[in-house]
Amino acid sequence: MSNEMVVVVAGGDAPEPDAARAVPAGAPVVAADRGLDHALALGLQVTVAIGDFDSASAEAIAAAEKSGTRIERHPEAKDATDLELALDAALALEPERILVLAGVGDRLDHLLTALLLLGASRFAGVELDARIGNAQVHVVRGERKLEGTPGELVSLFALGGRAEGVRTHGLEYQLVHESLEAGSSRGVSNRFSADSARIEVERGTVLAVRPGVHE
Repeated sequence: MSNEMVVVVAGGDAPEPDAARAVPAGAPVVAADRGLDHALALGLQVTVAIGDFDSASAEAIAAAEKSGTRIERHPEAKDATDLELALDAALALEPERILVLAGVGDRLDHLLTALLLLGASRFAGVELDARIGNAQVHVVRGERKLEGTPGELVSLFALGGRAEGVRTHGLEYQLVHESLEAGSSRGVSNRFSADSARIEVERGTVLAVRPGVHE
């Protein structure tokens, strides 16, 4: 059975208190380890909690078990992060869209891993977004329309190699059938010039990052 949206709550630092506003009523929630505590604090009913559970509280685990949450335990020595396991569990629910809620935290390696995971090829069949702290992140394959406000910052990054045939509409610095190279700053610090923007990519994957600040 497919779901319109599945929400993944990451471990580490807590998402912003208003993060749950983007969660539709009844959407399945997958919590990655300490994300179980975060999800319960946001008032979300967790469908699946997954990880090695080295950071989730005993109280949160007990509450989840009592409410019928499925608990999937993995060994601490494993080849995937708890977030990756949670994303795979979300994908198994056959959603049209996955939304990740996470805090920024102080682990740069974890943050980088999370951003790279969003662009993994196995998620190509779903629309994938994330709220990381105050920032919004959108994976663009093919075409995406983003709602925003004029003057709002948005940066575009190629993931996993060159993104070709990139076109933008509704951004101040327009790209017209251009290429973005992985490791280039070509797409940094663009801005919405209208209430919505459209990003098109002929080949490759682009990460659109909206930092939640105005210059």
